[in-house]
Amino acid sequence: MDKQNDNLDSLFGDASGETPAALAAALAPPAAAGHYDELRGGVSTPLAAADGAPAEAAARDQPTPQWSRFFESLGHDGFRDLNRRTANLERQIRDNGVTYNVYAEADGPQRPWSLDLFPLIVTPECWQQIEAGVLQRVKLLDAIMADVYGPQTLLAGNLLPPALVHGHPGYLRALHGVRPAADTHLHIAAFDLARGPDGHWWVVSQRTQAPSGLGYLLENRLITSRLFPEAFRDLNVQRLAASYRALIDGIKQMCPTQNDPRIVLLTPGPYNETYFEHAYLARYLGLTLVEGSDLTVRDQCLYLKTLQGLEPVHGLFKRLDDEFLDPLELRSDSRLGVPGLLQVIRAGNVLVANMPGSAFLESTALLGFLPALSRHLLKEELQLPSLATWWCGERAALEAVLPLLGESVIKSTYAGPGSATVLGKSLSRRERDEWAGRIVRECDEHTLQSYLPLSQMPTWRSSRGGDRILPRSLVLRVFAVSDGPRSWHVLPGGLTRLAGTEQDIASMQRGGSSADTWVMTHGEVDPTSLLQHEQPAATVSHRARSTTTSRAAENLFWLGRYTERTENTTRLARLTLESLNGEDQNSQPLLAWLGELCVAHALVLPAVPPPAQARRVFERSLIFALGDPEQHGVGYNLNGLRNAASAVRERLSLEQWNAIVRADEQFLVECACFNDDGDYSSVEALRALENLSGHTAAMTGAQTDRMTRDDGWRLLSSGRHLERLAFLSSALAHAFETGAVFDEGGFEALVALFDSTITFHAQYQQRHDIPALLDLLVLDRDNPRSLGWVAQTLRGRLARLAGSAPGKMPEIALTVPDPQAWSFDAICARDAEGHYANLAELLAQCTEAAYKLSDDIGARYFTHSGEARHSIGA
Repeated sequence: MDKQNDNLDSLFGDASGETPAALAAALAPPAAAGHYDELRGGVSTPLAAADGAPAEAAARDQPTPQWSRFFESLGHDGFRDLNRRTANLERQIRDNGVTYNVYAEADGPQRPWSLDLFPLIVTPECWQQIEAGVLQRVKLLDAIMADVYGPQTLLAGNLLPPALVHGHPGYLRALHGVRPAADTHLHIAAFDLARGPDGHWWVVSQRTQAPSGLGYLLENRLITSRLFPEAFRDLNVQRLAASYRALIDGIKQMCPTQNDPRIVLLTPGPYNETYFEHAYLARYLGLTLVEGSDLTVRDQCLYLKTLQGLEPVHGLFKRLDDEFLDPLELRSDSRLGVPGLLQVIRAGNVLVANMPGSAFLESTALLGFLPALSRHLLKEELQLPSLATWWCGERAALEAVLPLLGESVIKSTYAGPGSATVLGKSLSRRERDEWAGRIVRECDEHTLQSYLPLSQMPTWRSSRGGDRILPRSLVLRVFAVSDGPRSWHVLPGGLTRLAGTEQDIASMQRGGSSADTWVMTHGEVDPTSLLQHEQPAATVSHRARSTTTSRAAENLFWLGRYTERTENTTRLARLTLESLNGEDQNSQPLLAWLGELCVAHALVLPAVPPPAQARRVFERSLIFALGDPEQHGVGYNLNGLRNAASAVRERLSLEQWNAIVRADEQFLVECACFNDDGDYSSVEALRALENLSGHTAAMTGAQTDRMTRDDGWRLLSSGRHLERLAFLSSALAHAFETGAVFDEGGFEALVALFDSTITFHAQYQQRHDIPALLDLLVLDRDNPRSLGWVAQTLRGRLARLAGSAPGKMPEIALTVPDPQAWSFDAICARDAEGHYANLAELLAQCTEAAYKLSDDIGARYFTHSGEARHSIGA
């Protein structure tokens, strides 16, 4: 910190009499020449230095009034606190699990969301112009879509080229003539704006299919406003919640039914790059997060598959591109959509936001035709202009723009995966000639847009060389949301995207960053909050039963199973390593028992010699396999736990999710030193396992004490107890088969595996007799690690899940042996050969019940296949 302060002091010089705003100007170099400087409120121009060489504008020009107020709120010492605030920002993003993945993979790391420390500040006067222009544009786009899917007068009158509509892959012929609910096509529209050197805002592009950013900008606001609470208050920044409330209320108003409509948010799934936003929005807006497999079509109506059966869906927020929505009529290879969804839309039985078929509106080429379309449809001139745009499919436009190729931006007319934006000024002479030839050959496929130097805002950068405020180019994404039939509201803020290394391309997929957007107001700040939205007392007292989709229920079930598997295999691995290096390392029954269990639970491969034959080889194999995601051991189970949790992330608290992520990442790091080419250490392996035990204890505690007791939780708990029943009954059976239970070391190890050492010695002191062992580990229904307690709890969970009346046990629960029928005398009885035959039969029943119950739960609650048996493993 002292070094950082020295850096700041050297930059300030003798600045004791200067204001914080002047100090900010001293730290901040001007924007690049030709770019609008957001900090100083004017275009940055090169000046002539004394020697005739160009020099940048003076760095100590005063900031604009709004930026001056922002920095004044920091005070003189506030600059020395910016690095700490930056560290807090990064920690908050990490703790909140905010991610954005360019290419999300099942086994790939998630990239943290990138957020800059300073917000973009927009004055009330500037925002008034943006708001009016955006409202006009969303009305225009909705009117264009209504005509294109209706009478098509724009095409007939040559106001819109047919190639940009019928030739666009996003135009859905199957929906021509279909009127959307409440005659509204667009419910959320996003406009990317850039400020030119003249200080005016220009529309660069527009997004209508499934525009992203509404969730990320909320998270940006939450974090940034907490870092600068004084500035946020002093600048009178407009709040965002009222816009989201208007959106939800408007959607409910426009749904086909007004009687408590059910609205869901359709996501492609946890491997989508913006899945965090989907889960965040679903939780914030109070919607059910669903994937395509959660929905089904019956009799031209859309239904949600839940544990209680099919429930009607009246509204659908879609967060996937239109082409994936319905594999019956669109992309047949799609696994993300709902078969028959378009037929439900045609029947008018569901509202989809946005109405499918709007992809052609996103074409950059359309921007060039909007001025004439506005005059024709709205009888108005556009208030917010677009950048000059030429669609090369028109010969006149092609001939006019080719000479300007080096001063333009080349874009794809029908943008899709892999399409790129190319700056003409970055091309060499040969490359420009190649592009010119390509454009002439494929003229319809290319659109050129005039180059606009993006405005630049201040960003905080800390480095070894010193702390500075550096300018970075920006694009502002503004959202218009529907608040009723053919009515829209502009969200007072937006998602500011900052350019990365490519100075004039602001893209998160190209390494860019983001910033919060503060829109100032002269009036009162709207205090609306979704979190504090009041409901009538009758509504609250008669709230509907929470909905758990079949997919979410299955993932919760497997979350419980993988949690228990991770805990069991971790305890078994620890016990094995301790026994291989402890006082009883020469006990043959103990080694045989541990060897069988480790093979049965994939901690070592069957080909590995048992510990009784090659103890060190067995130990080495066990240690090296701990973090192996391919071998079904500890690392595999932990990875499965994380994947299952990620699929139901909206149902988990931040603390619970963070505990899972930390456990997975830390264990992988600690196991990275175990490889076939290096040394291994049982001490280090035990330390890694002990740390993981602490993490799993936190996970199970969160599952037990931090989750609502709904049907999803009951399936999670059932999954845990199903695994525990199978693991403990199998371990006890192996202990009798190998004779480990009759060995002193094996006896103690068995009690330890059941996590009952303290309880056993407290009740039975140092007794090592079998009846005492069976009493505690099998019959004691006060011991949560005994088979009796597990069976009793599992039966109770299943009964409650099935909705059975008190005292009545449903058929699915009868699969589990009833612990009330277990007899102490029976399980302790030995036959003529000295075997515990009754105990062995009971343990076999428990193990078999776990396998069968896995199939039954899957058929009844997940696949809804009735009597069909589709095993998902146990």
